[in-house]
Amino acid sequence: MNARSVAILVVLLAVLGGGALLYQRQEAERRPAGSAALGQKLFKDLKAADVASIRIVEPKAALTLQRKDQGWVVVEREDFPADLAAVREFVLKTIELKVGQTDPIGEKDRARLNLDASGTRVQLAGADGKPLAELIVGRKYFKREPEDAQKAPADGRFVLLPAQPQTAYVVSDPLARASAASAGWIDHAGFKVEKVRALEVRYPDNGSWRIERSGDNADWRLDSARPGEKLDPGKANAASYTLSLLTLADVAPKGAADTGLDKPVRIEATTLAGVTYSLRVGKQAGDNYYVAMETSSAEPRERLLARHVLLVPQAKLEDTLKRRDELLAKNQDTKK
Repeated sequence: MNARSVAILVVLLAVLGGGALLYQRQEAERRPAGSAALGQKLFKDLKAADVASIRIVEPKAALTLQRKDQGWVVVEREDFPADLAAVREFVLKTIELKVGQTDPIGEKDRARLNLDASGTRVQLAGADGKPLAELIVGRKYFKREPEDAQKAPADGRFVLLPAQPQTAYVVSDPLARASAASAGWIDHAGFKVEKVRALEVRYPDNGSWRIERSGDNADWRLDSARPGEKLDPGKANAASYTLSLLTLADVAPKGAADTGLDKPVRIEATTLAGVTYSLRVGKQAGDNYYVAMETSSAEPRERLLARHVLLVPQAKLEDTLKRRDELLAKNQDTKK
């Protein structure tokens, strides 16, 4: 190749290189602002093992989950055990949050998307209390506008990083657990009153009934049965058996008022093993009853539950809370 050919080749390469640079520049100008972040993690350096507390703050409620020697607890419920699976799921989902869309926003946009004080602020911190990650969880994100945004499952969520208040991000996870409601975080395992030998229910108006049996497979007997009364064995079994299936809906905050536990329905149960349970059932709170429990059981979980005011689903107690006449076989005398 002679000198003239080499010179021409150099010129062509320069032209091509310049054209490529010009094309890249034009493409970059056409690309939406923030597109470089698409698909990237919101929190690149966050590790699950480093997270020792989660603080969730809503406009009218706040909740703190903290890792202690005995495991994760709900601080605002006197360190009641948290659902480990729920905590782990939330932390892992937060770590995996990826940018699906970015939009520049101003003050009005932040208010419209609940990315201001009207949103839910989530902070993950380390054992030393220093923040590891923080975000504000705003409105649900829908690819298509639903008829009822409150009930429809979301396709994602608008979020904001407090350190970057001018940018709204859309993530594909709806972050349904980003809530300060303790019902979504407590360990829902309840107490199990199994193999009941005697069961008594006393109402505030002095109505009462008592059933007992001599063994696990023996027939139930209605105490102080009146002439013509016959106990329905199925209803007696249901009244006792349901106590072995109790789960928790929530735990009441310390000092909760208007629980009705000062004038409760009292349930006294004794198992075939001689373990006693004394329950006070107060007022309803939505679909749940306030319940306080005392027991002679040495089981750690049950001793722990006895230190709290519990919220138990109404459906779990309705068979036990039946009136005396409701326990009788049909066409029997129902006098009280």
